[in-house]
Amino acid sequence: MRPFSPFSIKTKLGTLVVVSVFITTGLVLVALRTETELRFITVFSVIASMLITQFVAHSLTAPLDDMITVARSISHGDYTRRVRGAGRRDELGDLAATINLMADDLEAVDRHRKELVANVSHELRTPIAALRAVLENVVDGVSAADPETMRTMLKQTERLGRLVETLLDLSRLDNGVVPLKARRFEVWPYLSGVLKESGLARAGRPGLASGSGGRTRNDVHLHLDVFPSDLTAYADAERLHQVVANLIDNAVKHSPPHGRVTVRARGGAAPGSLTLEVLDEGPGIPQAEWHRVFERFNRGSGTGGDGGTGLGLAIARWAVGLHGGDIRVAESSRGCRIRVTLPGSSPPAG
Repeated sequence: MRPFSPFSIKTKLGTLVVVSVFITTGLVLVALRTETELRFITVFSVIASMLITQFVAHSLTAPLDDMITVARSISHGDYTRRVRGAGRRDELGDLAATINLMADDLEAVDRHRKELVANVSHELRTPIAALRAVLENVVDGVSAADPETMRTMLKQTERLGRLVETLLDLSRLDNGVVPLKARRFEVWPYLSGVLKESGLARAGRPGLASGSGGRTRNDVHLHLDVFPSDLTAYADAERLHQVVANLIDNAVKHSPPHGRVTVRARGGAAPGSLTLEVLDEGPGIPQAEWHRVFERFNRGSGTGGDGGTGLGLAIARWAVGLHGGDIRVAESSRGCRIRVTLPGSSPPAG
């Protein structure tokens, strides 16, 4: 319930009734003392009450007219208009602020939808066009279907596959249909397996780029630092794999030649809690961009064009959020440090 306000509509209407009664009573007393006919007093009283009522009614209905106009604009797809009077200290001010907040949310959703269509179209167009060009050359006899040509086609096919996988994860994110299957596991062998898979994925594609495009990164060294060695954690291993794999892939892309990516794991205060850090030796992320790096399709202004989809870190944030944890960019003297904290054996309800 809205707390009482001296400027609420109820207060204004009550004041209107009280003022009308006082005016009528005052005019009746004047009539009795001056022997004025009551019919004149009645006319004056009605006129005065109507003027006051008109003034109060206008102050109440004018914002409603503005709200109707804005609501109609929103229903027609125009999310740029806002209701005036959101600063009023009454129920209409609260309603105006709520409508403006709704318009802001709808405008953001519409903008993200347009960005999604534009970015996905762009991401799909590039590998499809490359595949078509290579296949046309093979069919026309311009080039032979040799191993090098097939590797080029495989590279574009893998890029399409990764894009589809990230879009499926994004769909699950929006629909909230991904259950959390948390269990306790040993951190060292688990992370060692994730790093081994990442290393094999890069080493097993000679001449191909890590991630979804860009230069070959088989020169980056992956290092694992877990303390204590028998550290255990409580989390969904599959979702945590998405987090670590995406963070490693992002760190490898932006590492210098023969650079080093470190995955560091430490226990937290609560049982089964975990703090993970992924550090690289790249150019780092400007502090002004820290709050944007986990947004969808954000490739970062200081990272260069790597040809990625810009969804990896957004999916990592989603997976950490399922655990009730936190992921953020942390202070680092060199390169980029991304820190993940998981709460442990008390996952959030639902």
